[in-house]
Amino acid sequence: MENVIETRGLSRKFGEKSAVHDLNLNIKSGEVFGFLGHNGAGKTTTIHMLTTLLSPTSGVAKIGGYDCVSEAMHVRRLIGYVPENVRLYEKMTALENLVFFAEISGVDNPRKAAIDVLEFLNCVDYADQRVGEYSKGMRQRIGIAQAILHKPSVLFLDEPTSGLDPVGVKMLREVMSDLNTEFGMTIFMNTHILSEIAKTCHSIGVLNHGKLVFQADIDTVMARYGDEASLEALYLNVTKSDEIAI
Repeated sequence: MENVIETRGLSRKFGEKSAVHDLNLNIKSGEVFGFLGHNGAGKTTTIHMLTTLLSPTSGVAKIGGYDCVSEAMHVRRLIGYVPENVRLYEKMTALENLVFFAEISGVDNPRKAAIDVLEFLNCVDYADQRVGEYSKGMRQRIGIAQAILHKPSVLFLDEPTSGLDPVGVKMLREVMSDLNTEFGMTIFMNTHILSEIAKTCHSIGVLNHGKLVFQADIDTVMARYGDEASLEALYLNVTKSDEIAI
């Protein structure tokens, strides 16, 4: 499989502070990639560069062979993005939100596209309910629906399980699996929750203070480290920080 996400020497500074430093990633098409790191490690900054929302200070990032800076419009056609806090119009229904976003994104037949994604995510029964009445888990579902309206080949999720109860986490895991297996969608997931890694990801990378300190496929990791407690030991070892909360 070819690499769909590639970075070379990708770096971003804010003033004198280095948020991401010399990041080199290769993520194959069809992978579910878990990007681990403590709060403030640089995960969101990385996603913002990969989704064209932020230009790097130096280095290169490519999605599907397109440069995230010089060919940003091509990149945007290939990707979907769900931020940690999904932003929707509270007084509009889920269907109204999705039709609106489909229209401004230039999706063919916006209403059909909106209904199709609601059906895929088993949300049709909630289509005419105002988003402001939704639970956190349901808002995440509609956020994903919005992100996949144009059928992207790569989906970026920033801390998708944040604030979800166990039922919501299980639902999200099933949605990710369906998107990956049914559509071959590559998924890049930022997280600091180790328990989700072994259940959802094909490969992982660990970011610590802006630097990639570990990367491997999940089969190799589980063969060597096994259970979640061992994964925690691995995580703490490679980040070498007593301040990291798991």
